Amino acid sequence: MLEAFFSRDASFDGIFVTAVRTTGIFCRPSCPARKPLRRNISFFPSAREALNEGYRPCKRCRPMADPGEAPPWLAPLLTQVEREPTRRWTDAQLRAEGLCPARVRRWFKAHHGMTFHAFSRARRLGAALGWMNRGTPVTHAAFDSGYESLSGFQEAFRRYFGSNPTSTAGTRTVYVDRVATPLGPMLVGADDEALCLLEFVDRRGLPRQIERIRSRLKAAFVPAPNPLTEGLSTQLRSYFEGSLRTFDTPLIEAGTPFQAEVWAALRAIPYGETRSYTDLATSLGRPTAVRAVANANGANALAIVIPCHRVVGADGGLVGYGGGLWRKRWLLELERGRALP
Repeated sequence: MLEAFFSRDASFDGIFVTAVRTTGIFCRPSCPARKPLRRNISFFPSAREALNEGYRPCKRCRPMADPGEAPPWLAPLLTQVEREPTRRWTDAQLRAEGLCPARVRRWFKAHHGMTFHAFSRARRLGAALGWMNRGTPVTHAAFDSGYESLSGFQEAFRRYFGSNPTSTAGTRTVYVDRVATPLGPMLVGADDEALCLLEFVDRRGLPRQIERIRSRLKAAFVPAPNPLTEGLSTQLRSYFEGSLRTFDTPLIEAGTPFQAEVWAALRAIPYGETRSYTDLATSLGRPTAVRAVANANGANALAIVIPCHRVVGADGGLVGYGGGLWRKRWLLELERGRALP
C-alpha cells in the first residue's frame, strides 16, 4: 500500500484510503498532493472507517466523490469494450493501448470480482445467450461472439452458465452493471423489462441475494449494461443530488407474496419520513408479525428504490440496514435536506 500511495497508483483508488495524522485528512492513493512522512500515515479500507476515526476528506482528490467510478486511465478501454463487446482481448493488445495488463487485472478484480479477461469473456457469452434467445442458431451465436470453434464456445458456455447452450436457450438474461455513488459502488441488475437488483457491492449476504434472484427468476446473470440499468443510473444520480424523490423504473420483485406486501408498504413511506417495524406490521393488518416484517425488510434486494432505509426502531433509533448504518444515516439525512459530506 505504501508503494501504491507514494507512486500515486490510481488502480488502487477505491481499494483503500490513506490518512495523515498530522493534518487529519484522508486521501485516495492517487492524490497529487505532497506526500507526508511515512510515520504519519494510516491506512483504512474505505472512507467510512477514516471518517469514523475523525479524519476529513481531502479537497484535492475528493475521496468521497463517487467511489468505484472508473479512473481516467481506464475509461478509453471501457469505451472500447462497450463499442465492441464481442472483441477478444489479449495482454499484447492492452499494452498496445498503453495499458499495463496487471494494473487492468487488479482494478477489475477489485471492482468486478473477476479479471478483465474473465469480464470480457462473460460479456461475449452473454451476448451469445441474448442472440440465441432471439432465435439465432447456436453455431452462428458462437462465431458472432468471437469464438473460433463451436467446441471452444460450448466449453466456455458450460463453465460460465453451468449448462449447454441448447438447454439454456430461453433463459431470462439479467444484465448486471456497477454504478458509482457517493456512498460507494452499487450493483444494478435488470432484464429487458424491469429492474430486479440494486445493492451496495460490499453488502453482507449479497451473493445470497443474487443466488435467490437467479433461482426465483430462473435467470442467467451477465456483466453488461442495458437501457434499464443505464436509466436507473441516471435516476440515482438525480436522487443523490436531491432532485429526485420517486423512481419510476419498472421492478421485478423476486420474493414471496408476503415479502411483496411488505415491499409495497415500504414504497408507500413518503420521502423524508420514517416508520417503525411495528408501524409497518400494523399497516398490513398484522400487528403481531413484527419479526416477519423485519425479515422481509432485510430480504429487499432493491435498495433505495424500495426504501427499506426509512424503517427505524420503535424509539426512532437506527437499526438493521444491510448496507451499513452509516449509509442509512446518510440517506435519511439526504432526504431530510441535511446531506452529509
